[in-house]
Amino acid sequence: MCIEEGLEAPAILVDLRSILGSEAISALPDGGLRISAAARIHDVARHPEVRQRFVALAQACEAVGSPALRHMGTLGGNLCQRPRCWYFRRGVPCLKNGGTDCPARNGENQHHAILEGGPCFIVHPSDPAVALTALAAHVEVTGHAGVRTIPIGSFYALPRDRMDRETVLAPGELVSAILLDARSAGGRQLYRKLMQRGAWDFALASIAGVRLDDGTVRLALGGVGPRPWRAPESVEEDVASGGLDEDSIAALAERALYDAQPLSRNGYKVSLAASLLRDAMRALSA
Repeated sequence: MCIEEGLEAPAILVDLRSILGSEAISALPDGGLRISAAARIHDVARHPEVRQRFVALAQACEAVGSPALRHMGTLGGNLCQRPRCWYFRRGVPCLKNGGTDCPARNGENQHHAILEGGPCFIVHPSDPAVALTALAAHVEVTGHAGVRTIPIGSFYALPRDRMDRETVLAPGELVSAILLDARSAGGRQLYRKLMQRGAWDFALASIAGVRLDDGTVRLALGGVGPRPWRAPESVEEDVASGGLDEDSIAALAERALYDAQPLSRNGYKVSLAASLLRDAMRALSA
């Protein structure tokens, strides 16, 4: 897709499926899972271990695009896709393609970032990335220097730190697998997504939430920033305390979004994100 839209012009294309193992979803020594980056989205969503133990990831994979896209697309490709900003995709001069300003700042910014934006206001489009953030997954990266693992919370680069790419991948590196810790399995998990259309669309806002058996709560929002956005730790701890009434839930959602800075036409995303947070808090604190 990036090649078709002129965002990339590689001299050589390499098929990684035979190298990475297109169907490799295997158990780790600690009881977690290793999912090959070449695993198809559909296969991840339907895998028995994922569906039983990492429900948020299964639900997020089921929310990706259309059935045809889920059968073709890989987990690694989904995590590393370029932003869906219409200015960037259409070659309008912007900070990511050699321009001097972000036209979304004062232009058509209905789908752009309300959190962690600036000077560019892209939104990362991946559904699984949001669930993997709530699951505290690690990204296995392979390159010339060998293999390294990166917490997914550190895998995505904000525009203020790096404008040429959306991840911290170095030249010659690729995502080889996703690692899920056994400590993030089970408990109560969910993924919910709000779209402009009823299906087969990118998220206007989404949420992944987990409440683990040890009481730990994690909340991550998608569709609102250049990377999946993790709720403040203090908010997660208060949700973990349980027994919240409606006033407490509303106050926590408002506190979580205290730093939101909507642009001229996307203030509605604050309301959507707050609604998703309230719903997730009810489900996880009951």
